[in-house]
Amino acid sequence: MALVTGTRALAEGGVTAVSLSRSFGPRTVLHDVSLHAPAGSVTGFLGANGAGKSTAIRIMLGLLRGGGQTLFLGRPLSAWRSPGHVVGAVLGGVAGHPNHRVQTHLGMVAAGLGLPRRRVGEVLDMVGLREAAVQRLRSLSLGMAQRVGIAQAMLGDPPVLILDEPANGLDPHSLRWLRTFLRGLAEEGRAILVSSHLLAEMEQLADGVAVLARGTVVAQTTVRELAARKGTVTAQSPHPQQLTALVEQAGGTTRPLDDGMISISGLDRFRVGALAADHSLPLTWLDERQPSLEDYYLSVAQEEFHIP
Repeated sequence: MALVTGTRALAEGGVTAVSLSRSFGPRTVLHDVSLHAPAGSVTGFLGANGAGKSTAIRIMLGLLRGGGQTLFLGRPLSAWRSPGHVVGAVLGGVAGHPNHRVQTHLGMVAAGLGLPRRRVGEVLDMVGLREAAVQRLRSLSLGMAQRVGIAQAMLGDPPVLILDEPANGLDPHSLRWLRTFLRGLAEEGRAILVSSHLLAEMEQLADGVAVLARGTVVAQTTVRELAARKGTVTAQSPHPQQLTALVEQAGGTTRPLDDGMISISGLDRFRVGALAADHSLPLTWLDERQPSLEDYYLSVAQEEFHIP
């Protein structure tokens, strides 16, 4: 799949939202929401259910009024003659008349974009659903509906793709397909923005994340930066007080755990092991756990987060 002719260079800008805001009556839902999804990567837009992710995405796409501005490849969406060739969006499967067949529905959308009928077959092949072309929309499983929605979004071969909670309710096979497909699109140079509250899935999919909490983006980082953060070391010794003293003298912090274990922050396991060896202090356990995406989310979101 190739990017839209003439937009490959522009795709380097990806999609950028600046100071989005939205109120419903006296209640402010979003305020000063800013994020960037660069080309050639998958950006996870994280937040608890009800955090405002869908509202932010709809404002970005011009489907809902709100403050702020969103640039697609460096321009507002309204500045593009054919927005469907610039950004594709999946907002909960596929929206169409339930009695329409898949090929009929996609054919209507393709015609609206000025595309030839053959493009329908191409996008169905792209998502692995050529055999479902004659199925009616009402008969599609959740996973198939999600794929048809992606096929619809890809009709214009857009360099930007936005998906709102695409992993909700999918079985493991569908999740793996979605992950592989989106990674492939990103490797082609497209900018992919995926909203989700499923942290374990985003940890496997995303190159970077933006965290929405309390109505604003409270943090944005890359997975590489997250992996570079120091982890937490767990150690055990017959002489825990001596180990604690050595670690704290070296600039680390300690916290006692059950069974004589000690949680250590500020030093990696190599440094802890070297300290113990230099002082002939035996260790019966030494382990290090790198911070997970869940750890990162909970540290910056500072709100209750439920994992289904």
